[in-house]
Amino acid sequence: MEEFYTVIFAVLTAVSGILELVKRGESKIIKQADFKRFQNNYLAVYCLMMAGDWLQGPYVYALYQHYGFSRGDIGRLFIAGFGSSLLFGTLVGSLADKHGRKAAALTYCATYIASCLTKHWNDYNTLMLGRLLGGISTSLLWSAFESWLVSEHLSRGFDSEWLGNTFSKAMYLGNGLIAIVCGLAANFLVETIGAGFVSPFDASSLVLLAGAALIWSTWPENYGDGRDQAGLFQQLRSAMWLIGADRRIALLGAMQGLYEGTMYTFIFLWTPALSPNDEHIPHGLVFASFMVACMAGSALSGILMCHGLRPEKYMQAVFLVASVSLAVPLCVHSYSRSVNGGHVRGGMSLEARTQMVAFCVFEATIGLFWPSLMKMRSQYVPEEKLSTVINCFRMPVNAFVCVILFNISHMNIDTVFAMCSFFLAVCAVLQWRLHRFLASELFLPRTVASKMRPESGAKACQGRAAAGDRVLLGESLHGQPPTHDAFARRPSAATQD
Repeated sequence: MEEFYTVIFAVLTAVSGILELVKRGESKIIKQADFKRFQNNYLAVYCLMMAGDWLQGPYVYALYQHYGFSRGDIGRLFIAGFGSSLLFGTLVGSLADKHGRKAAALTYCATYIASCLTKHWNDYNTLMLGRLLGGISTSLLWSAFESWLVSEHLSRGFDSEWLGNTFSKAMYLGNGLIAIVCGLAANFLVETIGAGFVSPFDASSLVLLAGAALIWSTWPENYGDGRDQAGLFQQLRSAMWLIGADRRIALLGAMQGLYEGTMYTFIFLWTPALSPNDEHIPHGLVFASFMVACMAGSALSGILMCHGLRPEKYMQAVFLVASVSLAVPLCVHSYSRSVNGGHVRGGMSLEARTQMVAFCVFEATIGLFWPSLMKMRSQYVPEEKLSTVINCFRMPVNAFVCVILFNISHMNIDTVFAMCSFFLAVCAVLQWRLHRFLASELFLPRTVASKMRPESGAKACQGRAAAGDRVLLGESLHGQPPTHDAFARRPSAATQD
């Protein structure tokens, strides 16, 4: 009965392995020993941080069920996590820029360990506190580590183009391979040796402690530009002004919000889509297939960037493929209802198999999306404000997911998929607009450039002599993408000129 899912997993594993071998061959051009040591250190930390997150994932819902809470109670716990990230995420991002990204990374470990400890109590209020801490931790996970990496990478004088290689590897390992290993480890603890539903959370705490020790002993501290500002809210206003003033950053934020909101919605939809009548499906094998598909997409992004292809261009096609992939379950459910009198088949039916293939394609686009987005963010968002800006991007995401979770029981699944497919199509349009905007900026008068230059960049370029009457802001269609360094070099990069 499970042969189809086994074949899908085997095919995806083979494709992912081949793509990773090709990517490694392409990335051998980066031979600088200092960079390799720096990259390996970051990847080790990132994998430990992601392991702490992935160990918890398979048994959060199961633990709440084990404690006897209703579906409504569990839903409110999940909403609290996203709501916490919505309310506190932007603040902790600003604090990371102001007080240090290393300190923020250690805070992530502390808050997530505290969240894990709350799972030992069968008390709703205590578990709610754990979800609130988990929401804060998630905001730190998706901002502090990336901000530390970008700042430290540039301050050490490494080629900015090498960031794409690190992002691709981090996605492949931390959100692919580590996810599969942690899923198996959590299953071993609970199902094989019977250590109980809390054991994955205890294992997560140990992994996070190890990661915290590695951060403490090997990472230097770095900061954004918030240390010299009057207050936290002034720093937030500065980041919001930056998003509004720079169309590239605003477009990136809109794309991230729409795509990430769709991704989180998909997490709650794939099980009822494949099993609408509670048919048996091999959840573990399906999850592993999704993660391998994500690894394949991540490896492909590394290959594309190694060949000099810009995310600004190929991500248009990625968004369109993602939109079509989530239009498939919309068509399947709508057609099945019209033909079968409202009955949708799942399990091993043709409808379920068709959706499974489409879902794997969508997961592959996730693997492409994250390293590509991180690469674009490192180019267009000044690293001094990166943590704050990233968490500003996440505000609409968390609000959207809270609304969906609150209303999902009242919505048809095909309606939600239609909405997700539409959002992804909008992402493709926004990516096209970004590409056109960059192409139109090929050459602009210096007076226009000065108006568009971020404040931090303007300070960095004071005293630098200008050559010529025009400044290169954009790129040729076959050249390298513009960065905020194209407006003005940061001091750390200027030393390499």
